[in-house]
Amino acid sequence: MARRSAPALLPPSLRAGLGLIAALAALVVVVLGVLYAGHSEPGRVDRWIVEPTADSVRPPWRRVALATDFLGEPAGAAMLVVAAVAGCLLLRWPRAAVLVGAGAALTVGTVKLLKPLVGRTIHGDGNLSYPSGHTAFLTAFALVVALIATGRLGLGRTAAMSLVLAAALVAGAAMGWAQVALSAHYPTDVLGGWCTALAVVPATAWLVDRMADRLVDRTANAGPLEHR
Repeated sequence: MARRSAPALLPPSLRAGLGLIAALAALVVVVLGVLYAGHSEPGRVDRWIVEPTADSVRPPWRRVALATDFLGEPAGAAMLVVAAVAGCLLLRWPRAAVLVGAGAALTVGTVKLLKPLVGRTIHGDGNLSYPSGHTAFLTAFALVVALIATGRLGLGRTAAMSLVLAAALVAGAAMGWAQVALSAHYPTDVLGGWCTALAVVPATAWLVDRMADRLVDRTANAGPLEHR
């Protein structure tokens, strides 16, 4: 029987829990997308949060918001992904390196697909806002790092789930706050971006595991034939 070349990125103990969370997150993304399709104004929940806080942060918190926002910009996001991929390759974790790249790419790609479909804008300038790509990316990156850590540390189900969800919550809350504080997104855009990452990353981790395991099996089965 072929052995794994590396710990699973989505351990069996987390598949049911994260699968359910991913399904619920996908449902939230769809529901919010339908509710705010074609809108150019904040909704009731958005007004409750946005009106007193939007674009109102002052130094030093504004600098914190801008620094956080940079991590979701193309340059900042590329810096994080390249550093993580390089670290995984240096540690000889190719499966983890693939997840870093695939998780970020598929999450951002999903956001780019959803934005024109929903057609929600902000500031009346045609700027598509739903879901928040910045929030989706940073949440996805945090989820990927947490999943890699759970496998490498051999954490139990409770500890692993706690780490993964805490990472997603902290990253999503930090970037979400920055986006709302800088008036770049509505709060419901942020929620949609957060849920997009929660829906995409577990599915991506499962897919990478399946592909990697099949490659290991094929390599193991081909080995004896080469020596005949």
